[in-house]
Amino acid sequence: MKMGRFYFLNGIGKYKKYFHAYTTENRIVSHCRRRFSCIFLLTILSLLFSGCATEYNLATEQEEVILVSDDREVRMGKSISRAVEERFKVLEDERIKERINNIGERIVNVCDRKDIIYHFKVLDEKDVNAMALPGGYIYVNKGLIDKAGSDDELACVIAHEVGHVTAKHSVKKLQGAIGINILRILMIGAEESETRENADIALAELFLAYSREDELFADKLAVKYAKLAGYDPNAMLKFLNKLKDIQKKEPIRQLNYARTHPYLSDRIATVRMEISGNMGYVDYINKSKEFDKK
Repeated sequence: MKMGRFYFLNGIGKYKKYFHAYTTENRIVSHCRRRFSCIFLLTILSLLFSGCATEYNLATEQEEVILVSDDREVRMGKSISRAVEERFKVLEDERIKERINNIGERIVNVCDRKDIIYHFKVLDEKDVNAMALPGGYIYVNKGLIDKAGSDDELACVIAHEVGHVTAKHSVKKLQGAIGINILRILMIGAEESETRENADIALAELFLAYSREDELFADKLAVKYAKLAGYDPNAMLKFLNKLKDIQKKEPIRQLNYARTHPYLSDRIATVRMEISGNMGYVDYINKSKEFDKK
């Protein structure tokens, strides 16, 4: 047994120099990766921050660092809008187009950002949905228009989408995505895959949290803009309750922490708070019930 053990240890000793060379090579490769990552990071940051500006955002009432100029944002929105209109049919009903444009114009006239041209279009889709692209390109589905019972409700929905534009949520989301990718690049040299996986989960949760926060903030701006434009902000509550009724008819889903939108009960409570200044007991109970169901 001793002889065998001696031979085994002797064998390791014989190949020790090769093992040392292998581990040294690994260290060199790892070092080169980290160095390349740092150089790449510095290059990206220099390109980004060359157009960086600190500006006061009237919608958020905060000084913000914005890496994307207004011109670039508009060009980006225009490019995305082409892709949207290639995939979905734009409704050409003149009466509906005029109605949406008139409501949109009234909202824009009182919003916190008038340095861009807003575009309002209707998509011939049944889903009750609307969306805002960078640079003021706003789309409303025909299904949403049919569901809305009044111009007040439509105005609140459009004001919500305009709020995303005035607060530059799309631009900040893009900057957040760039930040996440930069952090992932810095972790290229990380040894443990579990560490990288946990970091990815944490970064994704942070990114999604900003998205949920953006939705609630856009609801607050919707109340503000609708009221200033002469519409009834209480119509926002009516429309959100309609969305809640639609949601009740859907199959019950498992609790999902990776949600990009807040629960409707959260939105209703936020809007009610913005209108009246307080959240009622019913809102608190509804929030708890909705959380339990999901």
